[in-house]
Amino acid sequence: MAAPIPTRTADWWRDAVIYQVYPRSFADGDGDGTGDLAGVRARLPHLAGLGVDAVWFTPWYASPMVDGGYDVADYRAIDPSFGTLAEAEKLIAEAAALGLRVIVDIVPNHVSDRHAWFREALAAGPGSPERARFHFRPGRGENGELPPNDWPSQFSGSTWTRVPDGEWYLHLFTPEQPDLNWAHPDVRREHEEVLRFWFERGVAGVRIDSAALLTKEPGLRDFTEGVDPHPYIDLDEIHDVYRSWRAIADEYGGVFVGEVWLPDAERFARYLRPDELHTAFNFNFLACPWEPDRLRRTIDSTLAEHAPVQAPATWVLCNHDVTRTATRYGRADTAFDFAAKRFGTPADLELGTRRARAAALLTLALPGSVYLYQGEELGLPEADIPLDRIQDPMHFRSGGTDPGRDGCRVPLPWEAEAPSYGFGNGTDPWLPQPADWARYAVDRQSADPDSMLTLYRAALALRRTEPGFGDGTLSWLPAPDGVLAFTRDSGLTCVVNLSAGPVDLPAHQTRLLASGPLDPAGTLPPDTAVWLRA
Repeated sequence: MAAPIPTRTADWWRDAVIYQVYPRSFADGDGDGTGDLAGVRARLPHLAGLGVDAVWFTPWYASPMVDGGYDVADYRAIDPSFGTLAEAEKLIAEAAALGLRVIVDIVPNHVSDRHAWFREALAAGPGSPERARFHFRPGRGENGELPPNDWPSQFSGSTWTRVPDGEWYLHLFTPEQPDLNWAHPDVRREHEEVLRFWFERGVAGVRIDSAALLTKEPGLRDFTEGVDPHPYIDLDEIHDVYRSWRAIADEYGGVFVGEVWLPDAERFARYLRPDELHTAFNFNFLACPWEPDRLRRTIDSTLAEHAPVQAPATWVLCNHDVTRTATRYGRADTAFDFAAKRFGTPADLELGTRRARAAALLTLALPGSVYLYQGEELGLPEADIPLDRIQDPMHFRSGGTDPGRDGCRVPLPWEAEAPSYGFGNGTDPWLPQPADWARYAVDRQSADPDSMLTLYRAALALRRTEPGFGDGTLSWLPAPDGVLAFTRDSGLTCVVNLSAGPVDLPAHQTRLLASGPLDPAGTLPPDTAVWLRA
């Protein structure tokens, strides 16, 4: 029987604040150094008290964890390091009792090389029905010694791996993540059954990883830069998949959010048509630098992209793949680009934190829904991981030049004076926590009226209770150079000062919340945001 789903409105997802949990690093309930479902269940009151509407879990399924769980071996089983299926069902029900919906993550582009289908494919040999579920091909060259094509990998390196019988298989990510053949009916049928499996257990929605990569050009032709259509990104056939999925979600009242990285606004919007996905992540905003003109253009273009299909925009500053906001905004280059990541990039954390506080109010005031990655409410910086503790395959496949994503995945600090800062019972966590993280602990910030956590709690409380937030319209106000100022419905106004000096506030009746103290004269300091009621 499905767990009860808390209800606020039928279209709750249009203006929800959704908290992202990376289970390995949220809380460790059994003391083995790895976060788990028992730890999440014990900390659910933190999320309810924070004021979020839903919780999105990155993959918690059975997995060898080569890519942090995005190499799924069995969608109907919870990885033993996290717990059991029964615990997941309890978590869904307990979250619902606290007014929190649960969103799970699926990874339809590929599976783990430990998945039963792939093991069967290896054993069955060339030309077998089992191999037809994947992209196995003979190699090129005189003896098949060359890969079947030249497609670039999402993780650097080759996209093909040769097996002992001479054939090659496609993997856009790591060799341990073989791509599925979405032209095969078994693949379509299995994923539809997986969706039903989790909707029937009470989940409110599904996040779709690498949502634009599923379908491939049938001949797997070579990649040529600038030639359309791309052989494996955003092929038209992919929309048939999502239309069939939407019909399933509608049966259960479920929602989808897609991870869609596309530069073309019109093609991006196709994924959000009324019979496909409900929402998609806004990566342009996430990657945008802390610059007023760029931010305004990104906000305008995002809203324009969504308007033709009447879908709500989503806003996110950080996730489990990108540099922490407080660090990124303290760097000389405040944009995010995977290709630009390098070791030793300096950051001014005081400046970055001040900007991250202002960005929180900016993001929460924009029309649509918001995704909040765990630890952002604490203002956590990116952690420097010792070379011998790095686990992310992006680091290794780059030849060691890319520091990888582990720095934003470090286990959370809960209690300043406890072993491992309350993450577990003191067992060395799977990634090391910095020695100075006691100041970021939940208990210490809860007692500090000026902390990042206090700011987020106050902002989310206002977003729930004050009119004008969430879904709706936005109108820009006249403002000095370097300042973003806009009004929402019911007279709500947001002002963000990205200039080098203080600025006067527009006329208003009430100051609801500021990201930092105002100047003695009542002006708004640089890198500070404020919410006003006209």
